[in-house]
Amino acid sequence: MNFIDFTVVAIYLMGLLIMGFVFRKQVSKKDYFLANRQLGWKPLSLSIMATQLSAVSFISAPAFVGLREDGGLIWLSYELALPLAMLALLYFILPTLYRSGVVSVYDFLEQRFGRSSRVLISVVFQISRSFATAIMIYAISIILQSTMGLAFWQSVLLIGVITLIYSLQGGMKAVVYGDAVQMVLIVAGALVCLGFGLYHIGGWTSFLEQVQPERLSTLNTSSYGFDGEGFGLLPMIFGGIVLYASYYGCDQSEAQRSLSAKSLGDLKKIIMAASFLRFPITLIYCFAGLIIGTLALTTPEFLAQIPEDQPDWLMPIFIVNYLPNGILGLLLVAILAAAMSSLSSAINSLAAVSVEDYCRVVGKTLSPESTLQVAKYTGMFWGLLTLSLSFVVDDIAPTIIEAINKIGSVCFGPILATFFLGVCTKHLLAKQVNTGLIAGVLVNIYLWLAQPDVFWFWWNVTGFLTALSVSLGVYWLSHKKFKQPFIRTRQDVLTKTNMAALITWCVVLIGICIALPVMLIQ
Repeated sequence: MNFIDFTVVAIYLMGLLIMGFVFRKQVSKKDYFLANRQLGWKPLSLSIMATQLSAVSFISAPAFVGLREDGGLIWLSYELALPLAMLALLYFILPTLYRSGVVSVYDFLEQRFGRSSRVLISVVFQISRSFATAIMIYAISIILQSTMGLAFWQSVLLIGVITLIYSLQGGMKAVVYGDAVQMVLIVAGALVCLGFGLYHIGGWTSFLEQVQPERLSTLNTSSYGFDGEGFGLLPMIFGGIVLYASYYGCDQSEAQRSLSAKSLGDLKKIIMAASFLRFPITLIYCFAGLIIGTLALTTPEFLAQIPEDQPDWLMPIFIVNYLPNGILGLLLVAILAAAMSSLSSAINSLAAVSVEDYCRVVGKTLSPESTLQVAKYTGMFWGLLTLSLSFVVDDIAPTIIEAINKIGSVCFGPILATFFLGVCTKHLLAKQVNTGLIAGVLVNIYLWLAQPDVFWFWWNVTGFLTALSVSLGVYWLSHKKFKQPFIRTRQDVLTKTNMAALITWCVVLIGICIALPVMLIQ
């Protein structure tokens, strides 16, 4: 990096700080955590995608596709279940959560089951989200080490201090508008890398001649995910439905955006936009990784710079060695932007949950001014804790993006089951759903520790089904006569056209995955 690159980075970071202070005036916790439900659906849509399609995706998805052993375009199968998950969310869960008027989605569980359910599930969220965010910060430190020559602790400090200041000052408005800018930057950065990768490899024809054919496979129909192999089609679809539904609907860091929508109509637009825009962006990431990975595998001096068994270094090494100054700085800004997007979202959502839990457990009703102060101090606590955890999360899975989803998959299923029962049943009590939640998490921990041949995507399904069946089983055992616990949910958000569009889009995605290897091989 030279003076131009450092100048670009400095200007961007100063802009973030200024934005935080511009949005620093809030009058209540609803204003701080939900922007008083005055944000439009377009920035909220970008914010939702930026939180997940972040720096981790930018670094680790290309590493999986281009360099990881047994990787390749099979990563695209990760996207197949998204439309079906969003359909389920809009039909069952999100409208009910939005109408309840809660700030924390776990507040809904207290209204439905009681304080114990709320505290139990929010603790599960706080632990899993803080560890997942720590992994993301670890990923960014790799880039800053290789591009700016910073030590790990210096990288963490740079990311953390700037993000803490602008997100704590600006609240949800700063987070969402920062995310919107960052989403645009990170996609542009991926396109830049794709273009320069093609240039250095000699063009599209040269790329097709040199790419490893096995990396063009997009669907694995031969494995069911119980033989030690990963990314079989069935676990990707069934596990993916649970994973996405839980993440977008029951994870405070994502659901908080939906709860910030002006209306149910805007909420539907947000979810529909995310459903249709995620795959094209993921496709850009994957092709960037495929092209740059092929360049690395055919260029010994490039490959020699990537540490053994650490494919996540693929993109950072490419950025340093193959991008011109100025563009290098812009791309580093894009990566920093995505990292700060994820961290700011985590800080805001963790603070929202903690403040709400504190007020419930202590039994105090704080003034608006006191609530804001507690919220900001709590956000600082979670920010510092997450930054600290980033020092100890470097050996969970072959790539960072797998590690994040592996941690989440322990909890996603049981959490979704708890919310599903809260929305779709009337008579279940806290002791029943709490028992199911704990059982679901314990079953998944057992699978992680004792059944390594079970692909971790299945954990989403096993956690959901265990939590659901145990909750209902305890409920029925406590009644001498059989009682039907389910109720008809109020559904007036999705139209038949919306449903048909989401189902059709799922079929189209499968068709693209089938056709893509054939088109590339020819």
